[in-house]
Amino acid sequence: MTDAETIATQLATLSSSAPKSVIGRVLKRTGLADEYTLIEGPTGPAYVAWNARGITAFVPTEAVGSLDDFEARHPREASFVDSPPDRLARHLARTIETGRLGRLPVDLSSIGDFQRKVLEKCAEIPPGEIRPYGWIAREIGNPGAVRAVGSALGRNPVPVLIPCHRVVRTDGHIGNYAYGSPMKRSLLEYEGLDPDAIETQARHGIRLVGSDTTHIYCYPTCRHAKRISDTHRVEFRSEADAMEDGYRACKVCRPAA
Repeated sequence: MTDAETIATQLATLSSSAPKSVIGRVLKRTGLADEYTLIEGPTGPAYVAWNARGITAFVPTEAVGSLDDFEARHPREASFVDSPPDRLARHLARTIETGRLGRLPVDLSSIGDFQRKVLEKCAEIPPGEIRPYGWIAREIGNPGAVRAVGSALGRNPVPVLIPCHRVVRTDGHIGNYAYGSPMKRSLLEYEGLDPDAIETQARHGIRLVGSDTTHIYCYPTCRHAKRISDTHRVEFRSEADAMEDGYRACKVCRPAA
């Protein structure tokens, strides 16, 4: 055996596996493993996971069931803890209370650029308001990508926190949701909207509303539209109809390009 072979053999005998606790800490610090806990969400208990970069998952318990189910479905190794770090817990509680992402850090590093743009735009929709898929597609500069926007929202890793429940079909109907239409309706009700009224408007073809005093038209759930009295409320089936009657688009909800 050569000297080099002898040294290699001796070094091999010195190797040992790192303790599991050390491996876990390294994985967490590098973002390859998460911690998670159980919290109370807007419509009931939910699992929330995070790493050093921010929140990585938000899953209602009724969608997965047990802790083992959640860990099995989570894309990275995850371990249960009693609560998030204090600072993260404060931001998380604030987001759930207000319905706005605010300063809550969310880790979207595992998704592509298109989906990230979709989710970032979705996060701008205020609580108590809804927008169609086409609005997001247009706002991110891809007006023809309505179907792709729907797919991106369907894979949202942090629903509720990034409110994909506030995005509806182009025809105004509430549409599908990753955790089922009943939960989508419950979330909208929690924010003060009436899902039945939304569906009724959609069936009647009402897409936009305007004020005959300001001659501005909005999406029906825009905070400005909600202030229009019945006396001055005008309903439209399309942007073209509104513009033909001399109305201009609201600069807040931006129902037109």
